[in-house]
Amino acid sequence: MSQALRRAGTVDPGALRRTMDIVKSHLGGQRWLMSGGVTALLFEVAFRVLEPWPTKYVVDAVSAQLGASVPGAPEATAGLLVACAAAVVLIVGLRALTNYLATVCFALAGSRVATKLRAAVFAHVQSLSDGYHATSKRGDLVQRLVGDVGKLQDVAVTAGLPLIANVITLLVMAVVMFVLDPRLACVVVFAAAAYWMTSRGSTTRITQASRKTRKGEGQLANIAQESLGAIGVVHAYSLHGEISKSFSGSNMKTLKDGVQAKKLAAGLERRTDVIVGVATALVLGGGGWRVVQGGMSPGDLVIFLTYLKTAMKPLRDLAKYTGRIARATASGERIADVLDVLVDIDDEPGAVPVAQVRGDVALRDVWFGYLPGEPVLRGLDVTIPAGQRVAVVGPSGAGKSTISKLLPRLIDPTEGAVCLDGKNIRGFTLESLRSHIALVPQETVLFSGTIGDNIRYGRLDATDEEVREAARKASAHEFIEEMPEGYDSYVGERGGTLSGGQRQRIAVARALLRDSPVVVLDEATTGLDPKATSAVLKAIDHLTVDRTTVAITHDAHLALGADRVLWVENGMIELDGGPMELMSEPSGRFAAWVSTQRHAKEVS
Repeated sequence: MSQALRRAGTVDPGALRRTMDIVKSHLGGQRWLMSGGVTALLFEVAFRVLEPWPTKYVVDAVSAQLGASVPGAPEATAGLLVACAAAVVLIVGLRALTNYLATVCFALAGSRVATKLRAAVFAHVQSLSDGYHATSKRGDLVQRLVGDVGKLQDVAVTAGLPLIANVITLLVMAVVMFVLDPRLACVVVFAAAAYWMTSRGSTTRITQASRKTRKGEGQLANIAQESLGAIGVVHAYSLHGEISKSFSGSNMKTLKDGVQAKKLAAGLERRTDVIVGVATALVLGGGGWRVVQGGMSPGDLVIFLTYLKTAMKPLRDLAKYTGRIARATASGERIADVLDVLVDIDDEPGAVPVAQVRGDVALRDVWFGYLPGEPVLRGLDVTIPAGQRVAVVGPSGAGKSTISKLLPRLIDPTEGAVCLDGKNIRGFTLESLRSHIALVPQETVLFSGTIGDNIRYGRLDATDEEVREAARKASAHEFIEEMPEGYDSYVGERGGTLSGGQRQRIAVARALLRDSPVVVLDEATTGLDPKATSAVLKAIDHLTVDRTTVAITHDAHLALGADRVLWVENGMIELDGGPMELMSEPSGRFAAWVSTQRHAKEVS
């Protein structure tokens, strides 16, 4: 558990406080709705207090008519009976109306707050760096974003609203009951004390079980997301049984925790029913004796029993909703855990938009490591003039892809500086910096939607003709036109309906449409067959004309066509020069690498 439980018999106060804190920050614009709901709620309480009084007058009048001694009883006339009956209909109708208004007000406020909270959590998750997302579980994140926020909203309306109304009712009716008969009213106090004693420990265990249940549901979502996202590998390696076994294990554990929470909540509800029954019996017996002794009228006893039943409702509801509130608290904790993650890549204080970019790029004594004490880059120092095409090559694990993440500030160096046109990129706003850099990653990401939409993500205000022109330059126009709907053809999730080469050319078209002075290619041809590689390389040639280009690559053709080659090994630049110059370099590393890559292409 993230925080220790501080007091038995209640929902974890630390967790509840964290939940309330994240909700309160979004309540600002709902003051009028909340005020209207509270006002309607107070009127509902007033009508609840009034509701049994017409019954009292009828009971007293009828009892007196039958010969009972009831001081102050009205005469049992037809007019009185009709008036009391009409009063009951009116009071119940008004109570129903005010309850409806309160429910609608709180439901609207809850929905709006949940919408704002979900948007805030989503924006926060999107702002977190690649380092966070590399270690987080996507399925669990989605569960927190959708399921946990929804749980908060649901409980606020179905549990929070009734509890508020019933607690106010309990306080008001307790006062009225003490006015009617202080001795019988003490039964309410004893019933509340008995509930507190019997619930000690139960709510704590319910909270713990609910927390485990929500965590288990997040794990289930993560297993499902991972397996469905890699369904091709699951099929190819016949992993259905193993993954189903993992899913079933988590599913059974979640079921066990969920059943445990419900068993505890059901036990608490039934104990509360017994307490309420005992309290009712005491009032019925004691009140009856008081009527016989002349201490109260039969109508007073009816009012007292009605008030007791209504006053005991908060205890029943508290037992009934403890499980829901505990689950909402667990959900709130999970949301708060996400919001507590610090945004490590953000606009620096005083950051300004990039005005105009030539394209000079420099890494000045750059150090970086994903883990403390394990640097991936060790003092990189290199300057790339505007318009120069640079290939970054070397053995796997040398830190090449890390360089591609530094330029658009997907990560920040541990030490040193990354500069654009002689200025540290931390001095620029993120949005403006990234608008001047086009990134083509190794794993092409396409979104659900049309092909045209996926290209237009490079520049959202681009016209259809500009989209088509970018596709032509990327050697993608021909295969797009051959598709049934052309540019309006739907792309499945992650572009699964297209080949690797087609996806990559769409990514290049997107980068071309961006028309940025700096281009970063991260293994843009990896995994492609020779024909697809040739098409992608042709597209890259169009993309990199007169643009500063940093190409992380294992493709010999791409490296030999560059203006300059950087050999990176052990996190350092060990060779730097033109491709022909490095081919004759004494160590022969680059020449051997070119030969190996060419042979690998021929074999494939």
